[in-house]
Amino acid sequence: MTADLDLVQLAAIDAGAADGFDAHEQVALVRHAGTGLHAIVAIHSTYLGPAAGGVRRWAYGSQAEALTDALRLSRGMSYKNAMAGLAAGGGKAVVIANAPKTDALLQAFGDAVAQLGGRYVTAEDVGMTDQDMVVMATRTTHVAGLPVAAGAVGGNPGPFTARGVLAGLKAAVRHKLGRDDVRGLHVAVQGVGSVGGALARALASEGARLTVADMDDARAAALAADLGARHVPVAEIMAVPADVFSPNALGAVLNETSIAALDVAVIAGAANNQLATAADGVRLAARGILYAPDYVINAGGIISVIAEYLAATKGEPVTLDQVNAHVDAIGPRLAALFADADAQSLPTDVVADRTAQRLIGR
Repeated sequence: MTADLDLVQLAAIDAGAADGFDAHEQVALVRHAGTGLHAIVAIHSTYLGPAAGGVRRWAYGSQAEALTDALRLSRGMSYKNAMAGLAAGGGKAVVIANAPKTDALLQAFGDAVAQLGGRYVTAEDVGMTDQDMVVMATRTTHVAGLPVAAGAVGGNPGPFTARGVLAGLKAAVRHKLGRDDVRGLHVAVQGVGSVGGALARALASEGARLTVADMDDARAAALAADLGARHVPVAEIMAVPADVFSPNALGAVLNETSIAALDVAVIAGAANNQLATAADGVRLAARGILYAPDYVINAGGIISVIAEYLAATKGEPVTLDQVNAHVDAIGPRLAALFADADAQSLPTDVVADRTAQRLIGR
């Protein structure tokens, strides 16, 4: 175990002062002076199983900002895992990127996960890789997303997330536009990293017309050239007239101002916490824009991660075909959710939240 590792349980009253606190079961502040590790682990619910969710490394402006992100993301994981029918609760970890990402730092974080005794299962998220998980796995068994051989279950969850988003996007297009394919549809893709880039390639291969943007403008330009797509600065992508807007970067991009500027019929993307506030789902519904709730459409990665983890720790093997079938079921699941929202005259995010809360006993 890493020496001088501090794992301090934050009191509910302390966590409750942060935006996003929702009766979380456990919130821990993790510090290690030797490596500069400064992290937060948030466990929202273990009602359905161990709290599963990746660890994100990001340059937060403050510890309070990092805490808010961890709280909101972990709640989203509870909802995501419940809606995907997984035997897992919801958790998330964030590492404040104010120290180099060394093996020692990753090992210290692995020790912190080990100290939680299996209540939290980690995997890669923004700013982390499958190789980073290999380092953490030297200190804890409660980690997934490890590299695997071709055709095996597990590894980088990004491709599975992209596959699920494509299935969900098609379900949304079918519901809103009456189309059984994406050929000729215009999709504005925000964020073309691991997930957004894979999604853009899949859409292009099926004949969609794309406009792409990314904080890394050169990456977006290169992908656009490769796919024969249009490329715009990231500040302009949300105002592009299109059939579908697909947010695949960081969250809270859908707010009062950005929603007013949208010229699309459907929103379907992989970003977490896309709605800046609860009122923004109502705003989208009032504008007649069909929103695929983020934690329902982007569950493909965690489906793969949980399958890998259960195979390794519980002796419950599953084939890649079975995992892909589970991911593809995101489409029908969203189709049913859209129908329920229409029947109840409610925004899709409200219907999704109520369903998830019921599933986790809240």
